Amino acid sequence: MALLLGFLLLLELCWDTSALGPLSSTKGSDGLEFELPATNYETKDSNQAGPISVLFQIVQVFLQVVQPHPFPEGKCGWREKMELFPRRAHIIYYEIGIIICAVLGLLFVILMPLVGFCFGLCRCCNKCGGEMHQRQKKNGAFLRKYFTVSLLVICIFISVGIIYGFVANHHLRTRIEKTRKLAESNLKDLRTLLIGTPAQINYVLSQYASTKEKAFSDLDNIKSLLGGGIHDELRPKVIPVLDDIKAMAEAIKETREALLNVNNTLKELKMSTAQLNTSLSDVKRNLEQSLNDPMCSVPPVATTCNNIRMSLGQLDDNTNLGQLPSLDKQIDNINNVLQTDLSSLVQKGYKSFNDIPEMVQNQTTDIVSDVKRTLNSLGSDIENMSEQIPIQDKLSDFIGYINDTETYIHRNLPTLEEYDSYRWLGGLIVCCLLTLIVVFYYLGLMCGTFGYDRHATPTRRGCVSNTGGIFLMVGVGISFLFCWILMTIVVLTFVIGGNMEKLVCEPYQNRKLFQILDTPYLLNENWKYYLSGMVLNKPDINLTFEQVYSDCKENKGIYSTLKLENTYNISEHLNIQEHARNLSNDFKNMNVNIDNIVLLDAAGRKNLMDFSSSGVDTIDYNVYLAEMGKTPTKVNLLSFADDLDTKANNLPQGSLKQSLKNNAQNLKTIHHGQVMPLEQSMSTINQSIKELQHKSSGLRVKVANILSSLDSAQDFLQTRISSVIVKESSKYGNMIIGYFEHYLQWVKISITEQIAACKPVATALDSAVDVFLCSYIIDPMNLFWFGIGKATIFLLPAIIFAVKLAKYYRRMDSEDVYDDWHIYFCYSMENGNIGFHRHHSTQTV
Repeated sequence: MALLLGFLLLLELCWDTSALGPLSSTKGSDGLEFELPATNYETKDSNQAGPISVLFQIVQVFLQVVQPHPFPEGKCGWREKMELFPRRAHIIYYEIGIIICAVLGLLFVILMPLVGFCFGLCRCCNKCGGEMHQRQKKNGAFLRKYFTVSLLVICIFISVGIIYGFVANHHLRTRIEKTRKLAESNLKDLRTLLIGTPAQINYVLSQYASTKEKAFSDLDNIKSLLGGGIHDELRPKVIPVLDDIKAMAEAIKETREALLNVNNTLKELKMSTAQLNTSLSDVKRNLEQSLNDPMCSVPPVATTCNNIRMSLGQLDDNTNLGQLPSLDKQIDNINNVLQTDLSSLVQKGYKSFNDIPEMVQNQTTDIVSDVKRTLNSLGSDIENMSEQIPIQDKLSDFIGYINDTETYIHRNLPTLEEYDSYRWLGGLIVCCLLTLIVVFYYLGLMCGTFGYDRHATPTRRGCVSNTGGIFLMVGVGISFLFCWILMTIVVLTFVIGGNMEKLVCEPYQNRKLFQILDTPYLLNENWKYYLSGMVLNKPDINLTFEQVYSDCKENKGIYSTLKLENTYNISEHLNIQEHARNLSNDFKNMNVNIDNIVLLDAAGRKNLMDFSSSGVDTIDYNVYLAEMGKTPTKVNLLSFADDLDTKANNLPQGSLKQSLKNNAQNLKTIHHGQVMPLEQSMSTINQSIKELQHKSSGLRVKVANILSSLDSAQDFLQTRISSVIVKESSKYGNMIIGYFEHYLQWVKISITEQIAACKPVATALDSAVDVFLCSYIIDPMNLFWFGIGKATIFLLPAIIFAVKLAKYYRRMDSEDVYDDWHIYFCYSMENGNIGFHRHHSTQTV
C-alpha cells in the first residue's frame, strides 16, 4: 500500500504541475539575500536493525549460495530471456536453487512420517533396536562415548537454530508494533510536502517585494548613488585644484599680514636704533669729559686714560637699518589684490561642483518614475505566475487521498497486529516444540552420562541411567511425530521469504528492480519510456524510474527530477532577459546635463595674476636678513662696562674714578634696557622675513601651475563629463537591474531545482519496501525458517544417535552370560586388555 502511495504521489503530484522548485539560500549584491525556510521531516533516512543484522546477513549469504543467478536486467533482461526460453523453463532456470531446496523439504515432509511409522512397527517386532537385549562388543565403550558426543554436538546445533527462531519471532513482533509509527511519520512527511509546496512557491514569489523595496530605495537615493558616483568620479580632478586655490587665497592673506608685521617692526627697529645711538653718544661724551681730568696727565693714570680714550670709538651703532627700503609698495599691491574676495569665489566653485548630486536628482525625476512603473508591472507578472501554476487542486486531492490512506491504515492495522499475535503464538509453539525435543535429548544425555555405571551389567543398570535412555526415546518419538509439520512450515516460509528476498528486496536495494521497470517497451509496448509517457505524455524523453528515485534520494526538486521543462518552461515565463532589457532601455533614456559648472570665474583668475605680480617675490630678502643678522652695537656693552669698571678700580680715589664707574653703570643700563630688546626684535623679524621669503619663493610658478590645473579641470568638466555621466548611469542602472536579474535567477533555480524536494516520496517508498516489507517482515521470516529449518534438519541425525545411545543407557531385559573368568576377561577387554572367553548365553526373564 505504501509502495503504491509513494509512486502514485510522485507521478500525480507532477502530472499537471509545471513549476515547482528548491529550498535555497542565495546572497545577492549589496546584502540582498533570499532564503527559504527549511522543511523538517520526521522519518529517518536509514533503518538500523541492530546486532541481529549479522544473522540476517548469514541468511542472505545462504540464499546467495542457494540462488546464485543474477537478477535479469538491461537489454538482456526479461523480454529477451522470455524469447530464448519457454516461460516455465525460464522460471525453473532462475528458481532452480529454491526449487531444489523446496523439493528436498517436501521429500522430508513425505518420508519422515513413513519412516517413523515403519520404524515404530519395526520396534514393535523387536527389530530395529526394539529388542531389550544388548550384546557385548569389544568397542562398546567407544561407541557409547562417540554417540554421546555426537548427539551433544547435534543438540547444540539444534539449540542454535531454536535461538534463531525465538529471536526472529520476537524481532518480527516488535517491528510490527513499530509499523504504526512508521506509517504515521511517512504520511505526515508527505502531508508536509504537499502543504508546504504552495507555501514555498508563494514565499519565493513574495520575495519580489523585498527586491522592489531595495530597488525603490536606491531609486529614491539616486542623488547619493548616481549623483554621488559622478561627483566621486570627478573629485580627484576637481577638488585638488579648488583646494590649491583656497590655499592660495589664505596665502594672500598671510602674506599681507607678514608684510605688515615686517614693515611695522622695521619702523620700530629704526626708532630703537636712533635712541640707542643717542644714548651711546651721551656716554661717549661723558667719558671724554671725564678723561680731561688733570689726573689723566699723571703717570700711571695717564696710561689708563689713554687706553680708555682709544676704545671710545667702539661705542657706536653697528646696524644700517635706515638704508633698508620700505615695504609699503608691496603692501599696497596686496591690499589691492585683497579687494577681490578670492575665498568666496572658491566657495562658489565648491558649491557649483557639490551641487552635481542635486542636479542629477532634479533631472532624473521622470526616469525614476518610469523605472518604478516598469518594476510594478513586473511585480504584477510575477504575482500572476503563482496563479498559472496549477497545483492547488491536485494538492488538495492528494491531501484527501493521504487522509484516506491514513484512515485505512488505522482501521486495518489492529487486524494486522491481531493476526501477528496469532503468528507470534504459532512461532512460539514451534520453537517450544523444538525446545521440548532438545530438552528431552539434553535430559537423556545428562541422566545417561551421570547415571551410567561401567561395572553394572545391562540388566542391572541404575534407575537414572535407564531414565536417560527413556528421555532419549521420548525425544525420538516426538521428533517423528512433529518434524514433518515443522518442515512443512519451513518449506512454506522458505519459498515465500526466499523469493521475496531475491525478487524484491535485493533488486530494490541494488536498484536493478528500477532498471527492469525502465526496460524500453516493457510496461507499454508503444512507449519507449513508460514514466515519461505517463508524466509528460512524451514517451521518447529519457525519464526513468531509477533516475527519479535517485534524484528524490538526493532531495532534488520535482521540476528537475521529472524534467517538467518539457511541458512548462519556467525560463520562458520568467523571461529574465526581456525584463532586464526593458529596465535597461529605461536607463538608456536617462539624460543628465551637467555643463554649467564654473570652478573659478575671470575675477578670480585676475586676482591670482595680480597676486603673482604684486612684487612680493622680488623683494631682496637677503639685504634684510644681513642687517637683521648684525649685532646692535660694535662692542658688547657689558664687556666694555666691566673693563671700564676694572680700570676705574685701579685709579686712586677721586672724581675721575667715580665718573668712570658711573659711565660703566650707564653702559650696563643701556645694554639691558635698549640693546637686549633690540636684539630680540631683530631675531623675531629675521624669522618673519625668512617665512615671508619662503612663501613668496616661486610665487609666479605656483600661480601659473594653479591656473594650468584650473584650465585642465575646467576643460575636463566641459569635454569629458558626458562620458563620466554615461559610465556612472550605466553602473547605476546595472545595479538596479542586477537586483531583479538576481531575484529572477533565484526564482528560476528555486522552482526548477529545490521547491517540492521529493525526498519524502523516496523515503516513503523505502519505508514501504526496504523497511516494512524487507527489514520488518522478510528478514525476520527468513531468519525464522533458517533457524527452524536448521534445527529440523539436525533432528534426523539426532534421532539416529539417540536410538543408538539409548541401548547403552536403558536397563535391558536380557544379556549375554559368561563364566566368571570369561566375564573377567570381557571386562579386561573393555579396559584394553586381551583375553579369551567362552560364550554362554541364557535368556533371563
